[in-house]
Amino acid sequence: MSTLRTTCQALASKLTTTLSSSSSSKSLLKNSLRFFPAKSLAKARCLSSLSSSASTTTATTTAMGDSAAPDAGMDAVQRRLMFEDECILVDVNDRVVGHDTKYNCHLMEKIESENLLHRAFSVFLFNSKYELLLQQRSATKVTFPLVWTNTCCSHPLYRESELIDENSLGVRNAAQRKLLDELGIPAEDVPVDQFTPLGRMLYKAPSDGKWGEHELDYLLFIVRDVNVHPNPDEVADIKYVNKDQLKELLRKADAGEEGLKLSPWFRLVVDNFLYKWWDHVEKGTIQDAADMKTIHKLT
Repeated sequence: MSTLRTTCQALASKLTTTLSSSSSSKSLLKNSLRFFPAKSLAKARCLSSLSSSASTTTATTTAMGDSAAPDAGMDAVQRRLMFEDECILVDVNDRVVGHDTKYNCHLMEKIESENLLHRAFSVFLFNSKYELLLQQRSATKVTFPLVWTNTCCSHPLYRESELIDENSLGVRNAAQRKLLDELGIPAEDVPVDQFTPLGRMLYKAPSDGKWGEHELDYLLFIVRDVNVHPNPDEVADIKYVNKDQLKELLRKADAGEEGLKLSPWFRLVVDNFLYKWWDHVEKGTIQDAADMKTIHKLT
C-alpha cells in the first residue's frame, strides 16, 4: 500500500505541475482513479495528493507571477532559469554576502539601487591547434542576445558544490556544468582539474534599458579537443578562431559591419588580457600568467 501511495502522490504532482491546476488536469487524474475501489484508502490519498499538489502549484505560480507578469513575453526556457537559478551575491572583495534570483541580479534597477554584484565565470576553450571556441548567444537570451562572445559565460549557483572557494573549485564545477548545458560538451571532455583560473575582473554593463550585468567574473582557460553539440535555447552559432581571425572579428564589430556585436565582458578580456594569455597557451606556460589575488576593476 505504501508503494501505491507514493506512486499516486508522484502522479498527482507530475500531472498538476505539467498541466497546471486547470480543470482538464484535475479531470484527467480523477478519471484515472475510477479504477480504484470506491472506498479505497489509496484512492482517498490520491485525491488528497491532487488537492495539495494543485494548491502548491497555484501558490508558486502566484508568487512568481507578481514579479514576472511584466515579462510575459520572455522565452519560456529563459524565464524558468531567471526564477529558478539563485546567483551568488558577493562584495567587491569577492566575499559571499547572500544570494538572489538570476532575474533580480540582472535588473539594472536592482543593480543600481541595491548595488547587487554577483559571481560569474567566463570560459576560454582552445583546441589542440590553439584556436579559441566562440559562441553567438541565442536570440532568446534576456541579456545581450545574438552577440558573439567567448566559449561560455554564466554563473556559479548558490549550491554547495559551486560555493567551494578553495582553488576556485566551485566556479570550475559550474563551468563544467554549463559547458554541457549550453554546448553539449560532455563532462569527461572537460575535467574540472583541467581548468586554469587566470584572474578575476569586476565590471558593470547595461544590456538595454531594463537588463544588464554587474559581475565579479572568474576567467578560466582550458585546452581540450571536445565534442560540441550546441543547445539552441542558449547558442545561435559557434566558430573556432585563430588570433588573426579574432582580430578581423574585432575590426568588423568596431566598424559595425554585418551587424556583428561582441559581449562587453569578452571585449574587456580581449583588450586587457587575451592575447598575452593566448601566447602562454601556445607556449604551454599558462600557469605563469595566473594571478588570482588581484581583482581587476574594469569599465
